[in-house]
Amino acid sequence: MTTNIASLIDHTLLKPEATADQVEQICAEAKKYNFASVCVNPAFVELAAKELQGAESKVCTVIGFPLGASTSATKAFETKDAIEKGATEIDMVMNIGAMKAGQFDVVLNDMKAVREAAGQTLVKVILETCLLTDSEKEKACELAVEAKLDFVKTSTGFSTGGATVADVALMRRVVGAGLGVKASGGVRSLEDLEAMVAAGANRIGASSGVKIMNGLTSDSEY
Repeated sequence: MTTNIASLIDHTLLKPEATADQVEQICAEAKKYNFASVCVNPAFVELAAKELQGAESKVCTVIGFPLGASTSATKAFETKDAIEKGATEIDMVMNIGAMKAGQFDVVLNDMKAVREAAGQTLVKVILETCLLTDSEKEKACELAVEAKLDFVKTSTGFSTGGATVADVALMRRVVGAGLGVKASGGVRSLEDLEAMVAAGANRIGASSGVKIMNGLTSDSEY
């Protein structure tokens, strides 16, 4: 691949049992490899921002995670709080139940609430593609464009499935060149990464960033 692989990877640690020491470790790895970002739970944003001060890697956090079922007001508050603490990228989870029920105005307003709260900060929306039909995936992507978000993202890594090449290709087709597409969940090897990029992804969420850089395969989960 001609693209710098590390610059595609959000080096991710979202396990509920993650510790401060482990966050410090992934920040050190991010600085070593120049990953696009470190993605951590909101409680670790301040620590990650401190550890990555002066580094190229961004501080990414998750909002309404992993279910997407928080209220829009709660997601907006989480977003503002995370940015105040040093987050420079926001990965929000879509209101999945509203999407399944065809309540598209609810989904759109939820996205808009986070967009407004984030200001100029980059916002990705997690669709949880494993729970959606293809038509629902397409509609979710259209709403993300309408809400002026920056990326659509496949998965949390905590549901019934992760990223697939087919879903990445579908998402890229719908959003065109205007939005980014992030493949996340189950991307554990260089081969996986290359397949997702070929399908249209321009960001990869992975807990196996170091192993990917070494061209190895990992059995680890998020």
